[in-house]
Order: sequence, then structure tokens, then C-alpha cells
Amino acid sequence: MRVVLAIFYTTAGIAHLLAPAQLLAITPSWVPFQPQVIFITGLFELTASTVLLVGSQEKYAGILMALYALCVWPANFKHAMEGIDLLYISSSWWYHVPRLACQPIIIWWALFCSNAINWPFGSSRD
Repeated sequence: MRVVLAIFYTTAGIAHLLAPAQLLAITPSWVPFQPQVIFITGLFELTASTVLLVGSQEKYAGILMALYALCVWPANFKHAMEGIDLLYISSSWWYHVPRLACQPIIIWWALFCSNAINWPFGSSRD
């Protein structure tokens, strides 16, 4: 689970760094310093993915990845509601409904695979 999550976050991080204009299109207007935020979040995704796989602080990386997934949810809603076309990402509701519905699963996934939680299988792993 860690490897797959790290691959998703690494791919997103690379996209943030190589195609920021695509992501600026779905960034809500109330986000300040949008280009800088896109760049910093790309670096975060790459760093968190690395720490999740090889660092001794994977629990904290998972918690931060979960918080990050929560924070980017408004961009997912904007992408869906405004029907913004992005390279390689559909603006179809066939994409958006599962994507929006899976955001809580992504949050859980980051927490679970980093050993921050063990729900629903028991209490904390520590």
C-alpha cells in the first residue's frame, strides 16, 4: 500500500513541477500565491513520498499526506463543478464522482499505510 500511495504522490508531485499551469486552472481563486503554492506542494509530494518509503518518520509523512489530501479537496470540487479540461484528466462526471468519493479513502490510506492508524483493524499500531 505504501509503494502505490508513494507512486501516486510522486506522479502528482512531478505534475505540479512540470505542468503547473494545468493545476493552476483548478486551484480555487481564494488560494494566495497560487504559482508558489503549486510549486511547494509539488516538492511536498515528492518529499513525503520519499519519507513514506525510506524515512524513519513515515508516520508523520502519512499524517501530512492525509492533511494535504484534505486541503486539495476544494481543487477537486472546482475541477468537477466548472468542468475544466486538463491534459490526461477527464472533465467527465465518470471521473469526478469516483474521484471526489475516494478522497476520504485516500486520507485513510495515507494514515493507515504510514502506521498512524490501524482502523478498522484495531487501535494504533504503536
